[in-house]
Amino acid sequence: MDEPTFQDVAYGDHERDVVDLYQADSKDPAPVYVYIHGGGFRGGDKAGFSQVLLKGCLEAGISVAAINYPLSGTDRYPAAMEHSRRAIQFIRWKADEWNLDASRVAAGGGSAGAGISMWIGFRGEEAEPESEDPVARQSTRLTCVASWQGQCSYDPHFIRTIISGPAYAHEALQLFFGFSPEEFDKPEARAMFKAASAINYVSKDAPPVMLWYTTPNLPMDPEPDAGQGIHHPIFGLVLKEKMDALGVECVVRVREDVLEEDQGAIQARFYRETVEFLKRQFGMG
Repeated sequence: MDEPTFQDVAYGDHERDVVDLYQADSKDPAPVYVYIHGGGFRGGDKAGFSQVLLKGCLEAGISVAAINYPLSGTDRYPAAMEHSRRAIQFIRWKADEWNLDASRVAAGGGSAGAGISMWIGFRGEEAEPESEDPVARQSTRLTCVASWQGQCSYDPHFIRTIISGPAYAHEALQLFFGFSPEEFDKPEARAMFKAASAINYVSKDAPPVMLWYTTPNLPMDPEPDAGQGIHHPIFGLVLKEKMDALGVECVVRVREDVLEEDQGAIQARFYRETVEFLKRQFGMG
């Protein structure tokens, strides 16, 4: 894997508040794609970034920032979302030093990283212009979101309405929220589920989204297991329906769309399509 130009730069006070920057070879300030890793909020690392996607971005003149964030074993919701949002602001704050175009910032990642990036993107502007902290004064808005295997909602009640089987009670969700399935109906649990779910913030001002899935788009009978269900393409299709109705671009690609059968080949194809989506959203042709 390419060595980052800047490595383990602290963007906050938590030990996992660190970012790596892979700087594109560009005379002018480059747009930047912020990679937010997956791992069910309980694992994962910024080093897991796809070489295909990294190489594609850099060759296209897009810098890449890969971040870590607090995990649910020690820090439950909303830590992962809020710390990742600060990382976006920190990267903008470093734009001059890192030769980045602060007006062209996208984010995305796999699974939990997809959910985090959509949560940040759909909530719109959350800068604090009066803050004494120069990082907090930076914009949180995203040019677009480009992710894979993502969940538009982490609300077990919502998940249960669209996906049969045990996905709604996935162990990662229980740890993330700190509630067991027997506690899912508590008012405080319902409020947290609602607040954590990106789809609840979608508006006509939402950034364009690309989501792709290598999990087969199978019917719900027989029931998918928890791992299949929590990565089912229906998450993307439900989101697309809502965004289409608002006139906001939402591209959803599923493995049945392509002829490749090998998992690695499917991923490589979709990563290349991700780069093309980013180039278009960044106005790079």
